[in-house]
Amino acid sequence: MPAYSALERALSHSRYLQRLLAVRPEIRADIQAHIEHPFTRTEMQAALLQCRDEDALHRGMRHLRQQVLARMICRELGGLSDLDEVVQTCTSLAEETIRACMRLLEVPDERYGQPIGESTGEVQRLLVVGMGKLGGGELNVSSDIDLVFIYPEDGETNGPRRISNHEYFARLGKRLIALLNDVTADGFVFRVDMRLRPFGDSGPLVSSFDALENYLLTQGREWERYAWIKGRVVNEVSDAVEQDLMKLVTPFIYRKYLDYSAYASMRDLHAQIQREVRRRDMADNIKLGPGGIREIEFIAQVFQLIRGGRRPLLRVRPTRDVLRLLAAMGQLEQAAVDLLVEAYEFLRDLEHRLQYLDDAQTQMLPEQEEDQRRIASSMGFDDWASFRKTLERYRQHVMNQFELVFALPQAEGEAVHPLSGVWLGIADGQSSQARLATLGYRQPEEIERRLSAIAQSSRYKSLADKSRRRLDALIPPLIEVASRESNPDETLSRILNFLETISRRESYLALLAEHPQTLSRLCALHSASPWVAAYLNQHPILLDELLDARLLYAPPTWPKLSELLRADLEAHAGDQEVEMDVLRHFQHQQVFRLVAQDLAGEWSLTTLSDHLSDLADLILQQTIQRCWTEMPGKHRDSPAFAIIGYGKLGGKELGYGSDLDLIFLYDDDHPDAGEKYARLARRINTWLTTTTAAGSLYEVDLRLRPNGSSGLLVSNIASFDHYQRHEAWAWEHQALTRARFCAGDPAIGETFETVRRSVLSLDREPQTLKDEVLNMRARMLETHPADETDLKHRRGGLVDLEFIVQFLVLAHSHTIPSLLENSGNIALLDIAADAGLIPESLASAGQEAYRSLRAHQHAERLNGGLQQHADDPALDQHCATVRTLWDHVFQPTGA
Repeated sequence: MPAYSALERALSHSRYLQRLLAVRPEIRADIQAHIEHPFTRTEMQAALLQCRDEDALHRGMRHLRQQVLARMICRELGGLSDLDEVVQTCTSLAEETIRACMRLLEVPDERYGQPIGESTGEVQRLLVVGMGKLGGGELNVSSDIDLVFIYPEDGETNGPRRISNHEYFARLGKRLIALLNDVTADGFVFRVDMRLRPFGDSGPLVSSFDALENYLLTQGREWERYAWIKGRVVNEVSDAVEQDLMKLVTPFIYRKYLDYSAYASMRDLHAQIQREVRRRDMADNIKLGPGGIREIEFIAQVFQLIRGGRRPLLRVRPTRDVLRLLAAMGQLEQAAVDLLVEAYEFLRDLEHRLQYLDDAQTQMLPEQEEDQRRIASSMGFDDWASFRKTLERYRQHVMNQFELVFALPQAEGEAVHPLSGVWLGIADGQSSQARLATLGYRQPEEIERRLSAIAQSSRYKSLADKSRRRLDALIPPLIEVASRESNPDETLSRILNFLETISRRESYLALLAEHPQTLSRLCALHSASPWVAAYLNQHPILLDELLDARLLYAPPTWPKLSELLRADLEAHAGDQEVEMDVLRHFQHQQVFRLVAQDLAGEWSLTTLSDHLSDLADLILQQTIQRCWTEMPGKHRDSPAFAIIGYGKLGGKELGYGSDLDLIFLYDDDHPDAGEKYARLARRINTWLTTTTAAGSLYEVDLRLRPNGSSGLLVSNIASFDHYQRHEAWAWEHQALTRARFCAGDPAIGETFETVRRSVLSLDREPQTLKDEVLNMRARMLETHPADETDLKHRRGGLVDLEFIVQFLVLAHSHTIPSLLENSGNIALLDIAADAGLIPESLASAGQEAYRSLRAHQHAERLNGGLQQHADDPALDQHCATVRTLWDHVFQPTGA
């Protein structure tokens, strides 16, 4: 659009622009010369540098604001800019004017000198903290700026007339406010709002770090957490000082746990706003009214308050960035976020056009027909009616999403639960056995005893009132939901164990109270598996996974999950303890999702094992990267290092709680390579095995490395090759049949696979090999007797079948290369049968036996280790089949 057309369009819309150009006609020429380009930060700085004293700055800032606003109005109404440009320009103007003021105000005063910290003896500086839209980089054209003034240390000035640092900075703060806020013939720069400071209007204008920390710890309210999400220093101070402030504030904003109490506090704040909207008849306020800008901000920020403590990625400030992250993380559906972002941009564009009319801080839709016509036209509509129709559609979508996120929990919105009398009666010493029996409990007297024990316990009686009320509201619906399971007594008993575990964590009780739909999922999982019940008891933070069935039952996409994990780890780079916790939380989350999907029948055992193995590979890869990145004295950017998995990990047959059998290899000619990679390996082992506050990752077994426990922790790939060819025992070659590259340098992985195939292809004397394998099996039986209840070690069990396959690989792969594939026991039995090494009927029966034994072993794990296969004729028949196959394979050569 030509400059003239854009200017005329803007003049037809904005009375403010008409008045401004009448008073300062020279701005018209500036617009016509520069309208094709945004007003840059460099232009602002150049204009402000010409202001040499306070009077000149006072006038110059106001003239600058007029120029910026005039060009911005013309560019936006002329279709030359978008929302991003407008908010960035407004934010830049605020930052540059504040910085210009501070440069002038911080010149040392001859009377007072400079403020000196009483602890460090260093010169102190005022931190101007931008809150709200200024802090978020989302400032609008006629907005107030919300500021908080903070300084690091108390003390006093060092001039002839000494005053306290507090008084010095209070004076400075007042002068800053006057420079920005005072209205003169040239207008103002920004209206300044200081009500977000500690204690609000009644509090001191400035606070030290210590005073702010004390306030936040003892007086800070929930809505102030919301306010501080966007807080950031906007004047020029050192990074170290700014980081010190954020370290102080961040624990107040973001809890270490998932903070579901944020729902209630945000809901209360929204209710207060809506009461004020109704009182002042502000339904047409596009910021505070229903479906307005504030509701979109609340949606974004409640997720930040709940999850930001554990997901630093969410600690970004711009609203749209938060919403897009929530979609990427699966917390909100992509389509819903797309509409929210679209609505936000529509409402913010509308907000600016309302303010362009008269440079007034307003979000109210106009009542005058002429202004309605101007607004509709500037928004691209032919008339007010069509504009209002689109506006209401956006507002309705925002309201719908807001209700979905902030809906009152059923327990608060419904009448008292029908079973409340059962729980309250038990708590008062009355019997409710008959009611429990009617519900289907098989041992109602035991359930009543258990509930009574909870009600009389010191733990329950010592709970805070809010937590006790929440627990009282949760137990009756849990009694009801558990009664619907096939094993109600066991289910409720496990649930009650869990409630006792989480009862002192108000946030977990809040999660269940806020999301009663989770109770049925919670009961179903506790009913299905004591192992899952114990896992949740150990990691109650996983309750969060029950909220969204889409996420809980979504198949894992490991590359995407790996990127999310990497970003989370990098957000905590340098803090080893937190990084280790991030890994643990991630691994527990993925295992919990997989077990939920497993119990829902979504995976075959083979696919489940593949996923658990992929998860382990991902954890190993990220662990290598973090440990190497943070290791001092490293000599290269990426380590020439690899992790090889053996056993269940190597064969991609991991189960829940499986150990990892690992060896570490490197290929690096650096003279200190062995020492450096040994240090790396030790660090990796520590990261994997240490139990932290978040729990543990994996048990690791390193005994399969060359020379076992007495050997070096890491091996050069060439040394590994030599050892395998010339020194390794037959049982080590057996183990090599189920080994694979898992993480690290892919080139070393390829070299390892070449070595593996070459070693396994060696031409071995059949009878000697048989004797060695049989001897190894006999030695294993000495430490793991063939107990009929032990699916792994009993004769005809899993170990026997694995030994059969390993022998076939070692004995025949030099002539049958397809046996070298690490494709699993079932596929290798097929290959052996096709090659005529074993009868097809025995191979097929052996495959079926292996599937059945693994399935029983898996079920045993989910059942908490309790054996369910005693006197199982089908299982006995499978083991007999494996023994027959054993006899066929290991009969003496030539027999």
